[in-house]
Amino acid sequence: MCGIVGAIADRDVVPVLIEGLKRLEYRGYDSAGIAVVDGGRVRRVRRTGRVSEMEAAAGAEDFSAQLGVGHTRWATHGGVTELNAHPHVSHGVALVHNGIIENHEEQRERLEALGYVFESQTDTEVIAHLIDHHLKDAGDLLLALQRAVAELEGAYALAVVSHAEPRRIVCARMGCPLLIGLGEGENFVASDVSAIVQATRRVIFLEEGDTAEVTRDGVRIFDQHGARTEREEHLSDVSLASLELGPYRHFMQKEIHEQPRAVGDTIEAVMDEGAFGAALFGPGAEQVLEDIEAVQILACGTSFYAGSVARYWIEAIAGLPCSVEIASEYRYRAAVANPKQLVVTISQSGETLDTMEALKYAKSLGQERTLSICNVPESAIPRASRLVYYTRAGAEIGVASTKAFTTQLVALFTLAATLAKLRGRLTAAQEAEYLDALRHLPGSVQHALNLEPQIVAWADRFAPKQHALFLGRGVHYPIALEGALKLKEISYIHAEAYPAGELKHGPLALVDADMPVVVIAPKDSLLEKVKSNMQEVRARGGELFVFTDQDSNFGPSEGVHVIRTPRHVGVLSPIVHTIPVQLLAYHTALARGTDVDKPRNLAKSVTVE
Repeated sequence: MCGIVGAIADRDVVPVLIEGLKRLEYRGYDSAGIAVVDGGRVRRVRRTGRVSEMEAAAGAEDFSAQLGVGHTRWATHGGVTELNAHPHVSHGVALVHNGIIENHEEQRERLEALGYVFESQTDTEVIAHLIDHHLKDAGDLLLALQRAVAELEGAYALAVVSHAEPRRIVCARMGCPLLIGLGEGENFVASDVSAIVQATRRVIFLEEGDTAEVTRDGVRIFDQHGARTEREEHLSDVSLASLELGPYRHFMQKEIHEQPRAVGDTIEAVMDEGAFGAALFGPGAEQVLEDIEAVQILACGTSFYAGSVARYWIEAIAGLPCSVEIASEYRYRAAVANPKQLVVTISQSGETLDTMEALKYAKSLGQERTLSICNVPESAIPRASRLVYYTRAGAEIGVASTKAFTTQLVALFTLAATLAKLRGRLTAAQEAEYLDALRHLPGSVQHALNLEPQIVAWADRFAPKQHALFLGRGVHYPIALEGALKLKEISYIHAEAYPAGELKHGPLALVDADMPVVVIAPKDSLLEKVKSNMQEVRARGGELFVFTDQDSNFGPSEGVHVIRTPRHVGVLSPIVHTIPVQLLAYHTALARGTDVDKPRNLAKSVTVE
């Protein structure tokens, strides 16, 4: 994995492929390449490093063609080398691949016995040789692809071209996203609509097990049984402007500052209704949400922390038991099913493989009451769920999630309030209070953004450090977890988060003058407890960096640095307190000179285990 683009047209597609790969850079990658069919032969260029290096090599070799595929790779099988980079070629068949083939070793042995020679350590080269092997008998590239994927185990999105068939691309999808872009006299294949938005916004999302043929004049799609099928055409709402930096230095900075708008857009449906209600979650929601006995949240990474906040809300507001699990763990354990449990999956991309597989597992246990919270319409997880609440964060390019997280929190709070109302636990006065809090939330987020100059000064103190500790209590503990994650993701400072009450159960042993301790300390019922925990840190020589509220009654002192967010906003406080920890991570990374938008070893959409 990580990014695929393909094109067939009457014009030179090399600029289209390269522009598409540049727009996929945000997903994280370590090498890039393109393969084109030119004059009855396959030409290929690959480079480790940035797309710009591959682009220069393609220019030097005068690449030009009307058919081709491209790829940005994030290493899974085999190291970061040019030989392991995509596209992979076998006797005139060239392909790009996202995903992981689980039976690649046995297929490699079989193909080596047939005389195929491997030049890489990748699982992808197996697919190229396998298609070539079947092509000898089938005499048709699409049929050869269909026979090959029938022998593969695992996840894949594939785009394939051949020197023998210079008028089409064939492709296949299983477990990884792939779409077809429709143009006038030209068509495209991509793993992400951002790769082709400069050419078209008309797209068809392939479904699990689909294979397809893409020519200049049209598209033919076949289902997992090989039968011809039709898939609905969609008009993508991704705009070119959302994919440009504008006045910002990095996409992460841009996306942090877009949060007032993103939050405002996400609550718009609630504000339009002027009430919480099942209809916010789609047709038939009332039947799905009625007499719910419990809530199970499944997610990964930052989305898991959003779910962890939601647990406090759902139990306190709706009075329902709520469990939150990391999807990659849930899918492999013997879970106890409850048909009256609402299963909530959270994914920015809607394609996170572990979350998708966890959803499938939950459904296989008979849990059909499913809700997806997602930022990408028509992605796989929403399509597999009964109900959907789309966050309206817009395209999120930075690998470290920011506006997706805060909009997920808005969606989850809306769910908690709706469940409370359906259960008769939300009075009219409480509903009005919550609606008013949501209405003022974008302004509170903007006020938190205005703290940026103070946070920049803190970042300079963090930059030389190697470790940091984050503390929070209650509903703000997951915000401490998110703050620690952001810091280590983009600054590479080792950071851990703990409930503040756990300090004396081990973490306090780490505290010294070189271990900065960040504390989320809003003015709530646990503030006095948090103050006691801070005294424990100071007594061991630790330096405290405290995010509190404007109306809290303590200030800075020796070894205690304080930044005040806007006045305490009550139940929505975790959302507002997210902003400062995002800014702290961003500016610390800047001070350390790391690649903020493309942190090492990470990818934006994790579509493999």
